[in-house]
Parts: sequence; C-alpha cells; structure tokens
Amino acid sequence: RALPDDIADLQRTRAATLPAWQRYALPVHLNGMPKIVVVMDDLGLDRRRTRETVALSGPLTLSFMAYAEDLGQQTGKARAEGHELMLHVPMEPGSTAINPGPNVLLSGMPADELRKNIAWNLDQVSGYVGINNHMGSRFTADTESMRVVIATLKARGYLFLDSVTSSRSVAHDEARDGGIPFAVRNVFLDHEDDLDAIRQQLRHTEQIARKTGLAIAIGHPRDNTVVALKEWLPSLKEKGFQLVPISAVVRVATK
Repeated sequence: RALPDDIADLQRTRAATLPAWQRYALPVHLNGMPKIVVVMDDLGLDRRRTRETVALSGPLTLSFMAYAEDLGQQTGKARAEGHELMLHVPMEPGSTAINPGPNVLLSGMPADELRKNIAWNLDQVSGYVGINNHMGSRFTADTESMRVVIATLKARGYLFLDSVTSSRSVAHDEARDGGIPFAVRNVFLDHEDDLDAIRQQLRHTEQIARKTGLAIAIGHPRDNTVVALKEWLPSLKEKGFQLVPISAVVRVATK
C-alpha cells in the first residue's frame, strides 16, 4: 500500500513535506473487507448533476473537468461533503470528429508544447490527488507522450488512474515504470445509459471485488447513474464491502 497508515497524523504535522497525492488524500481506516472505489468523471460542467453527485454518500472519488468553471468553489464543496478529488484531463480520442475540450493533450505534440498543455490543466485548481484521462484512446497508446505526462505528474507529486479507454493503453505501464502511484479502472458503470444496465454493472463491480479484493468503477453524472448509486451505495457495508477513495488503493512499483 502506497499510502502510509498514519497519513492523517502526517497531514496534520508534516503536510508541506508530503507529495500532493498524500497531502490531499482522504484518510480512511482500512478493514479486511473487499475494497470498492467509485470514480465519477466529467464533473463540474453540468452544475445540477454535479451537485446531485456530490450529495451521494461517500467517500467517492470525484474527478472534475480541468476546464470547468468555478473549480475552486465546486471542488471545495465536494471535499467538504467527504469525497476525494481528482482532475479529469482531456486527452486525444481515437476519432478526430470528437472534441475532447480545450488544451487537450495530443499524441505527437512537441514535448515543450505538451508540457505547456499539461501545466495548464494541472494549474486550474488545487487540492486533488491526481488525474485520470478524459477520452484519450489515441493519446494513452502513445508511449513517448505518456512518458512526458508521467514525468510531469511525478515532479508535482500526483497519482494517475488509467481510465482504460483503449485496450492499447500504455498509460498504467508508463506510470508504473515512472515510479508514480497508479491504479487501473475495472468497470465502466454507464457505458450504456440504462438503469437496469447500470445496476448490472454495479453487481459486476461487486463480483470483481469479491474475487480479487478490489474493484475500481468509473461512472458519470447522469440521471440514471445517480439513481442507481443512491440505491446501491448505502448497501455496501451490509454486503461486506468497504467503499474507499482512490488514494487508499494505488500502488507504487518497487525496483
């Protein structure tokens, strides 16, 4: 486990010496139950659905769009409600017909320009533990570009969650080799925006957690997803699972 067991004490006494992902981690006491992480992406753009997501029982891991407005206010409210924060960074999708947003990270971009775009995204707000990719099926398959991103994250002390939007993603491999804390998404909850389908994906999340001890699920602020989570989240403890933030489960490769 990459996060120290005494992280709450370290945050109180030595916060300035901690890397950002530990400084802003949400302390939780881990028990022996299988762990589930629920990451909600695309937050901050649709204010109503963002508020409804923040109101869900947690701790959730809430990933806010880097280019959303009033990020400081929105993320502050989310943290006050007991959730952990991440930044959702736009990366090049597989199709040129899709617009991933401003200051997107593009494969083949000169390293200096890429670093400039990464910095713009990372500087939009503070208080988050790391980033995951918004779209990025093309970008996360680009080894050299991902190395630039990982090096920047390492210098700033952030973790990386690979959303795995492509089977060709090398992002988590580069994060591992680059020596930063990382994790990999297991389940997309709402690839199909249908209430019964989302419920099935939540059951699938439980199955993975029971089998392996950990499942990381990603959802989005959609009405059906919020309804399904509102039903499901309060049941986890009784079912024998522990809901934890992403910082509690990331790993750092030892060499």
